[in-house]
This record gives sequence, C-alpha cells and structure tokens, in this order.
Amino acid sequence: MAGGREISTAAQAAGDDRVLAFGHLLGAAGRLEHILGRAVEEECGVGHSVFEVLLVLGRAGAPGLPMREIGRERVLTTGGVTRLVDRMVAAGLVRRTQHPEDRRVQLVTLTPLGEETCVRAARVHAENVQRLFLDRLPAERRERFVSDLRMLSRSAREALPRLH
Repeated sequence: MAGGREISTAAQAAGDDRVLAFGHLLGAAGRLEHILGRAVEEECGVGHSVFEVLLVLGRAGAPGLPMREIGRERVLTTGGVTRLVDRMVAAGLVRRTQHPEDRRVQLVTLTPLGEETCVRAARVHAENVQRLFLDRLPAERRERFVSDLRMLSRSAREALPRLH
C-alpha cells in the first residue's frame, strides 16, 4: 500500500488501497459489534454501550470514576453520559456518590448487580470474541494483530478532539 497517490476519479477513489483497507476494518468491526452486542443483550439484558461502561467502571475499581471520565472513555458528550448513567442507575447497575474532596463531582461505581452483570456479560463476550474473531486468525498472527489494533486505538484516541 503506497501513500501519496493521486485520486482524481470516483473509480480511483473506490479502488484506492487505503480507502479499501479502512472500509474492510469498518466493515469487520461493524458486523462483529452487531453480532457480539446482540449476543450480550440477548443473554445478559444489557446493550453494548451499557456493557462498555460496566467494563470501564470495572477497570477503574473503587472509588469509581467521575462522569466526565466515563464520557472521555466512551467518547460521549456530558449529556450523553448523564442519560446513559441515569438508565444504569434506574436498572440498579451503578450508583452515584459525591466525590469526597470535590462536591461538584459525582463518582459512578458498580453496584453488586452491576458487578455480576459485568462478569456475566464479559464471559459471554469473551467466548464469542474467541469463536468469531480470534479463532479466525492464524495462531502465529493473533498476538501481533491485537498489538497492532491496540496501537491504532491509542493513536486514534490521541487524535480525537475532546467532547464537552
């Protein structure tokens, strides 16, 4: 894949290796997200966004995370995080508490039900990721592929403007 080639027609645009590579990445990610998200929702009753927040909070541990940090991790606006966390509070998956040093900040933590749901959903998800994604790759290329994905994710996170 060589960079710097001129694209001056629709046919060149559609056949450009860089455009095609990104299209393959998006296509695979979109289809896998749909399949994997549906499985978690059917078996555990939580959608993909809720599952992602459960994982973010599970990684954070005690005392929880400020709402702003959840938004940053999930690339959500403040309003989007508020609505999502409101739904999760109503479902009994998380609770809000005031930050002990800054009363303006609310911390979000997993409830016991949130912890249980996170574990159950992660088991379903991990099994399906193994079956539908990792097992499809040659064993000798898996580790490198996952490492490359991590690098691309980090690079994209750094390039992303902050949402408010």
